[in-house]
Formats: sequence, C-alpha cells, structure tokens
Amino acid sequence: MVSPNCDQGWRGGVLLLDCDSSGELGISLRDQLGSATSLEIRLEYELLSDIEAKQERVTSLIERTKPDVAIVAVQKSAMERAGQLFQRIIGGDPNIPIVIAIEDMEREDLLRLFEFDRIVDFLTAPFKRLEVQVRILRILERAQIKQNIVRQVTQKLQLKQLVGQSITFTEFIVRLADIAKCDAGVLISGETGTGKELAARAIHYLSSRSSRPFVPVNCGAIPLELVESELFGHERGAFTGASTSTVGLVREADSGTLFLDEIASLPLQAQVKLLRLLQEKEYRPVGSSKVLKADVRIIAASNVDFEDAIPAGKFRQDLYYRLNVLPLKLPPLRERTGDVALLARHFLAKYSRDFNKPVSDLSGKALHKLELYNWPGNVRELEHVIERAVALCRHDTISAADILIPAAHDSSCQSSYQELKARVVSDFEKTYIERLLMIHRGNISRAAQAAQKERRTFWGLIRKHRIDVQRFKERSD
Repeated sequence: MVSPNCDQGWRGGVLLLDCDSSGELGISLRDQLGSATSLEIRLEYELLSDIEAKQERVTSLIERTKPDVAIVAVQKSAMERAGQLFQRIIGGDPNIPIVIAIEDMEREDLLRLFEFDRIVDFLTAPFKRLEVQVRILRILERAQIKQNIVRQVTQKLQLKQLVGQSITFTEFIVRLADIAKCDAGVLISGETGTGKELAARAIHYLSSRSSRPFVPVNCGAIPLELVESELFGHERGAFTGASTSTVGLVREADSGTLFLDEIASLPLQAQVKLLRLLQEKEYRPVGSSKVLKADVRIIAASNVDFEDAIPAGKFRQDLYYRLNVLPLKLPPLRERTGDVALLARHFLAKYSRDFNKPVSDLSGKALHKLELYNWPGNVRELEHVIERAVALCRHDTISAADILIPAAHDSSCQSSYQELKARVVSDFEKTYIERLLMIHRGNISRAAQAAQKERRTFWGLIRKHRIDVQRFKERSD
C-alpha cells in the first residue's frame, strides 16, 4: 500500500485515531507530528470519542486516506473496546502496521497490548517529540522499502501470480529478493500448493543468471532407474535402450538455474552425484569416463520434513546442509491475512477472460465463505475453486452457492482434538515469544527473564519456531 501523496514528495501517511476521551494523548501527538512538516509526514487526525459508534467511519477513512501507519491513542480503561477498532483497521487494509499510544503502563500490561494482531510498536506518555518522530519515520521507511521491493519484483518478473498485500506475503517477497542477490544453494519448503516453483522462478529472474535457462525438474515424476541419466546425461550404450547420447538437464541449465522439485524423491546414488556437483561444480554422465564442469545454481524444494527423512536414511544429511544454505519457507494461505479475497478476484478476472464469461464479481457471502475456509490445498486449491465457480456460474456475480468447498466448521474438524490443541499452543508460543523479543529489542536474556524461563529453554523455543531474532534488534537501530 503506497501513500497516494508519495509522488508529491511525502515520505508517508499517518492516520491518528484519538480514542482518548480526555483528548490529551491524541492532541499531544497531533501537535508533535503535525509540526513535523519538514519530515514530509502527511497526517490525518480523527477524534473517536465513541469507539463503537465510529467503526464504520474508520473503514471509510482507511479507504480514503490509505495510510502507511495507524496510531491509536487510547486510555488503559478502554483497551478491551479498542480491540474491535484494531480489527476494523486490519479489515480495512491488513498491511497497515498499528502503533498504540497510551499512558505509562506496567510491563505486564504492555505485553497484553501485543495480543492484538499487527501492533508493531507502542508509545507511552509523556511523549517526547524527537522519539515520536524518529520511531514513526522508522516504521514508514520499513513499509516503503517493502512496498518498493514488492513493486520491483512484480514489475521485473511480470509474474501476475505473485499476488498479495498481507505482511506475511510482503516479508516473503523481501526475503526472496535478498536470496536472489547471491548464488548459494536454496531450499524452498512449504505446504503443497503454496507456489514453490513460482518462488524459484522469481529467484532466478531476479538474479544475475536471469538471461540464462531456468530448467524445472519434478524429481518425483522421473522413474528411479532413469534419474541419473535425466539429470547428468548418458553415453550411447550406457544401458539397455541408450541408442544415442544425451547431455542431461544439468548441461541444459548451464550458466542458469536448475530447479529440483520434490528433491526428497531422489535415490541415494543420485544424491551422491548431486552433492559432488554442488561441492566441486563437476559431474560425470552415466557410462562416461569424462568429468564435466557445470556452472549452475541449484534451487531445491520439498514438502517433506527432513528431520524425519534424514534419520530414516532416506536423505543424506550432508546434501541437506549443502542445499539449505539459504532456506525459504513459503507461508500457507491461512496465514496470509486478507490475501484470500485479493487472490480470489485475481483468479476471477483470469478465468472469466479465459472462459469468455461476463462474471465480474463475488458476492459478500461468497467472500465470507472463502475467508472462513482453512485452505489445506493453499493457493492452488483456491484457484481451482474459483475456476470451477466461474465455469458453473450463470450470473455476473459469483454467489456462495457457486463456491464448492466444505463448510467452514467442517474444515476445522478434520483434525483431532490433540492436533488442534497442539496447533493452538504452537501458535501462542510463537506469538508470545515474538512479542517479548519486540519489547526487549531482541535481547534474549531479558525476554527470557520476562517469560520466567531459563535462557537455554527460551532459546530452544526460538529455534523450535525458527524465529529470526535479528529482525527485532533492527527495530532499535
């Protein structure tokens, strides 16, 4: 989301929602930010003395002003009611970071603030002009950097499938762009249907190898006895039926990128050869005595849990380490808040055009049905659902009846009680740890002390949930 005034020299837009009935908090912030015209901040101020009555007003404000950050000034006594306001802001645009401005509070009360999604920072009274301006500018700059990267990625790749505006999605795009800058091995993980090949293509076309071939290979689709021949080539007569020589996919991808999907399907002998290719940049075709050199970047992908596959002897540990230099985990659709509707409309436009049907919109009930579903098949499943809906729809608007998916309540019951409980506990752990690290600026010792955990135990939880501590330290730069 780019501020509409950015082209006019503005650094970003701030929407200040004053929920303080006394007016002191909001007015103080308005004076401090409003006087900062030299900082190129575009400020919108709205007094919300009655939080519940003004929620619709908030939605229209977000649509009109398109802010880059929302500041909510609220009293401690109104925090519970303000939670509805936070959700209204998120619903208006899930990419808006929220800053809470509040009276001085105890540490335990501050922790409660981060129970609400999208809260990225807080300001406590009495406010200091320089601190307020600097912290808001940091948030605006981070938002602008992400927006620019996402725009550059989609424009350069011309990949219309890269659709999303959620924070989870934009953070993924930023990481994808960083990975493309170097030439190390990449291991892409994620659930089925999240778009692993699309991510691999993006990395290739953003890299210095973009003018060279991108060769995708589904390792699980190659017969086991032909894997080595397909990848590394073979000499004539190397095996029964080898009437001619072939160069192999590694040679076809020379100077470019070789994408190995379902890498865990490779037999162990082929894994040995692949490891040598990664380490020495050389390989030997089947039936040949010649060692060939190859300048190729390997990007691998899998939805297999390697922590199980390696001890079971199904995947070499040394190959895993060599591939996993730059790990990239694709977020499932259920974690991309707000992207379901955006993707649904994208696929609607695509298939109404492909099928030459005048289907132009989705009803509110249809969108609600899509939002409630858990999407175990992720983006791929959503695409197929919309494709089917367009094909069967007899009107210009897709209705809830056209959306053929299991009922929302059924999707949550496909897992056992223990599975659902474990998922909820895991989500709580990760959120709680990230909030502590945010408050303590990435200081693990202080965060562990606040959680009343030993540092080693707390660090174990960080590793379990694969939390990047460094990004919390950067917030205080």
